[in-house]
Amino acid sequence: MASSSDLTPLSDRVEELLSRPGPLPIVAAGDPVLRGAAEPFDGQLDPALLARFVSALRETMHAAPGVGVAAPQVGVPLRIAVIEDPAPVPDEIREVRGRVPLPFRVLVNPVYEPVGTARAAFFEGCLSVPGWQAVVARPAEVRLLAQDEHGGPVDEVFTGWPARIVQHETDHLDGTLYLDRAELRSLSSNEAMARWWAQPTPSEAAKGLGFPL
Repeated sequence: MASSSDLTPLSDRVEELLSRPGPLPIVAAGDPVLRGAAEPFDGQLDPALLARFVSALRETMHAAPGVGVAAPQVGVPLRIAVIEDPAPVPDEIREVRGRVPLPFRVLVNPVYEPVGTARAAFFEGCLSVPGWQAVVARPAEVRLLAQDEHGGPVDEVFTGWPARIVQHETDHLDGTLYLDRAELRSLSSNEAMARWWAQPTPSEAAKGLGFPL
């Protein structure tokens, strides 16, 4: 049986969220909104409300801080996400991980598909699973199909760390958390990561924790 909150129009839910000052609250793992497929965006928010929501998502992403946030992570089951990464990392990490600056963009109704068979495995975290990281092997290159916030088409190939961000945020819209794809023997608290495994690649973690790369 649906609860009364489930029947509230999404526009009303968004208006309620935006009525509060500051960044939007991040929903933590265990909330059902993170485990259902988000509803395709088809004008549920009028252009002005959509623009305000996108602005709030960006503010929330920056405040967290993070490099992406999906609408379900703030309790709104719509296929919308924002991504942005200034990539303030040392050159060694930039080279190994392919972490290059990713300009701000809005992804509406995104889907991705692998390009080629190459995969890359690195530690990954999530704003909805605070305090923990785990190694996730993902396609190293993906093609993204989506719309932008104005309804324009997006058809772009991403590689390196931007490809990981695109996959992570799009997965949220399908009810998938990064832990579903992770090597669970790699699961490490942020403190353990800083103490033992804060290297450009997870090779030492794989040896120490006993998981394959």
